[in-house]
Amino acid sequence: MSGTDLITCMFFSGNAQEAAEYYTGIFKDSSIDRVNHFTAAGPGPEGAIVSVEFTLNGRSFVALNGPPLDFTQAISLQIPCADQAEVDHYWDALTAGGEEGRAGWLKDRFGVSWQVVPAALADMLGSQDRAKAAQAAKVMMSTQGKMSLAALQQAFDGA
Repeated sequence: MSGTDLITCMFFSGNAQEAAEYYTGIFKDSSIDRVNHFTAAGPGPEGAIVSVEFTLNGRSFVALNGPPLDFTQAISLQIPCADQAEVDHYWDALTAGGEEGRAGWLKDRFGVSWQVVPAALADMLGSQDRAKAAQAAKVMMSTQGKMSLAALQQAFDGA
């Protein structure tokens, strides 16, 4: 198995195609790769969509029309953003119809949890200078909603 063989499968309650189209409209290098339909063998109505295979930023996903199950915050999709413009883009798109959380976390309109974070945050939190790391962590944890790269960097540099 190669690393690209690991595919995330997400259950949606009858709106798998809508979800796949929504996500592919947000991420670059994205596409709807295949739409699969039920056959006469079922279990859904013949011709109805059973799953949608799609790619987001080069990663494979499957949206499955399954039973009504709720997504949980115990698993999230993380988007490490190169700059504040990327943070703003993904945050604004994914919170539309969804809800904001703390420290860059959100739930989109389908209930999927995401972390929209500046990529530089990982280096800040992993810094050998633990005082600087602590200051960045303090700002991160006190943030309600979207992360500010400038605020994180200012806290990190000012420690």
